[in-house]
Amino acid sequence: MSQIQINNLNFIYPGQTEYIFKNVNLTLDTDWKLGLIGRNGSGKTTLLKLLLGEYESNNAISKNIEFEYFPYEIKNENDLTINIAYKILPNLEEWRLYKELNLIKMDANILYRNFSTLSGGEMIKFLLICAFLKENKFLLIDEPTNHIDEESKDSLIEYLKQKKGFILVSHDRKILNEVVDHILYIGKQNITLEQGTYNSWKFNKTNRDNNEIEQNKRLKNDIMKLDEIAKKTENWSNAVEKSKKGAVDKGHVGHQAAKMMKRAKVLESRRDKKIEEKTGLLKDIDISPDLQMKPLIASRKNLILVQNLSIFYDKKILFKNLNFEINSGERVAIEGKNGSGKSSIVKLIVGENIPNNKGLKVMPNLKISYVSQMTDEVKGTISEYARYNNVDEGIFRAMLQKLGVDKEKLDKNLSDLSEGQKKKVMIARSISEDSEIYIWDEPLNYLDIQSREQIENMILKYEPTMLFIEHDNVFINKIATKVIQLPEE
Repeated sequence: MSQIQINNLNFIYPGQTEYIFKNVNLTLDTDWKLGLIGRNGSGKTTLLKLLLGEYESNNAISKNIEFEYFPYEIKNENDLTINIAYKILPNLEEWRLYKELNLIKMDANILYRNFSTLSGGEMIKFLLICAFLKENKFLLIDEPTNHIDEESKDSLIEYLKQKKGFILVSHDRKILNEVVDHILYIGKQNITLEQGTYNSWKFNKTNRDNNEIEQNKRLKNDIMKLDEIAKKTENWSNAVEKSKKGAVDKGHVGHQAAKMMKRAKVLESRRDKKIEEKTGLLKDIDISPDLQMKPLIASRKNLILVQNLSIFYDKKILFKNLNFEINSGERVAIEGKNGSGKSSIVKLIVGENIPNNKGLKVMPNLKISYVSQMTDEVKGTISEYARYNNVDEGIFRAMLQKLGVDKEKLDKNLSDLSEGQKKKVMIARSISEDSEIYIWDEPLNYLDIQSREQIENMILKYEPTMLFIEHDNVFINKIATKVIQLPEE
């Protein structure tokens, strides 16, 4: 095991006035499974590029191990998969590749198929294998679970559990819950390192200095100690009270027990007062503001009816004889493997020309708010985008700022935003619309965890009618009232 030392790291982009990192000091062990999280635009990608040496760190970063960035860019996807493995690993020993394929539960036959024929999940898993086969490398794994189905995600998680020595940038709560053993959280004013999984991590430490964090830890410890003292005293007095039965000097014992119980009550009262005082000092500065939306109540109960629906491209049938309905007030999730036709159903409902057998009925004049999987629509100024989509610009801007998009970024061309910020633009636009049903296709891709939780809380509060596709099973479990599982052909 070796260490990565970051000493007094300062970084600012040329031409800007605000530091991305200021006086950062960290020590990271190279056998950790480290989760890197934070709001979109907080500096996660910048930190990776500093570690890789793509940005100048002025010798603030010292290490005796090389970094390897994942995912790889594949220039010729029509090449055989085995050939791509040799391009990444010129000295590859094939038996090691077969071993890793077995660990990640992939059929070795993929090696002799064109890489382009692999599913998105197969591509990600194969390339991750190649990354781990590189010796003496500390991996920087950037968002590996975007666009992959649940089955691929599960095998990826099981594989990563058996590995160590990487930084995992992810907003997927399932993979963070099950894989990482340390969390590095980048807030607006500080970086915080915690041991333990995502489950034990509390997202309330942004904008605190280290002294405040340590103070709150001590306060929590004090509260725990006060609880322990009171419980011990209470147990002691209870034990003495029980000893009164059959005692020789019942009067004396009873008197002593009464004194002890009185003392316990005093201590309990004192404890409660201290807890109340100290709890008031525990600050949740990074509490995310509540989002609002404006769902409409549809005039009819049944909004969408799917009867024996089949979707096909050329001669390939994605699925056939699918049946389900969406009623007012329901939140319906569509699940299925990559390529099973999930997005095709959504596109058909919103009016795109998808070849089908006419097995779909949509309520006439149904007001739909649609969020596409792609972010190509996000361009121009925020005023132009709001005007084009006929939403109130003031409400739209307010929702974006609540989602953590800085005001100054909203005054630039929206096409220059990161993918996560573009997704926030689309979500903010959607929830600013008066709609009878919200249809969202993978809305959480690239979104930070705080934004995901804000969106969940909003949906549970306003209870809109929804149809959505999502690979975040935490979101599905919280939000969906019904799940449609697409058949496998």
